[in-house]
Amino acid sequence: MMKITYYGHSCFGVEVGGKHLLFDPFITANGLAKQIRADQIPADYILLSHAHEDHVADAVSIAKRTQAKVLSNYEIYLWLTRQGIKEALPMNLGGTAKLEGGGMQATLVPALHSSSLPDGTYGGTAGGWVVRTTEGSFYYSGDTALMTDMKLIGSSTKLKWAALCVGDTFTMGVEDAIQAAEYVGCDQVLGVHYDTFPPIQIDHAEAKRKFRGAGRTLYLPPIGGSLEL
Repeated sequence: MMKITYYGHSCFGVEVGGKHLLFDPFITANGLAKQIRADQIPADYILLSHAHEDHVADAVSIAKRTQAKVLSNYEIYLWLTRQGIKEALPMNLGGTAKLEGGGMQATLVPALHSSSLPDGTYGGTAGGWVVRTTEGSFYYSGDTALMTDMKLIGSSTKLKWAALCVGDTFTMGVEDAIQAAEYVGCDQVLGVHYDTFPPIQIDHAEAKRKFRGAGRTLYLPPIGGSLEL
């Protein structure tokens, strides 16, 4: 089993194989996550999907505190090194990194989205992550539009669950996320990138109803809440 903890927006942690994987930390500037202490979140690895501030804002502070290794594209890697982060691994789309614990591997896969660093400079190509472990595999879409490339993920990897953006406006909305779940062949979905700002607020009950109508389950845990999959 994997324990998933939702920290708000697109930030979530996965405890698997004795390791803590943290994705896209954006906590201290998220008004909806005031009860979450970024300085108490565990991390052995931090995986960043792209460079926008609402995905990297707490990455440096958490990495320095925990000594976690940060995985990202090359442009984010260069930015991290300028912030004094030494435990970082530069990657690019299609690359796979081996992680310690549980025979884990993380592959950086395409996403269809823009990307710029908090200082306004180029943030490289946006991506998502496919993580394979002995407890099963999962996919994090990152910020993306629906794209048929997702079918390649479904055809190559049997997924236990997927984290898909559902907030619309800047990413996929609920309907496209349902289609994405079909493309990747996954029935269990953690919704991310919703509610944080007015343009991405969603009706939780309606979103879950639409997923149920498609024969799939959408999880929208409270911020700070956990589930096991």
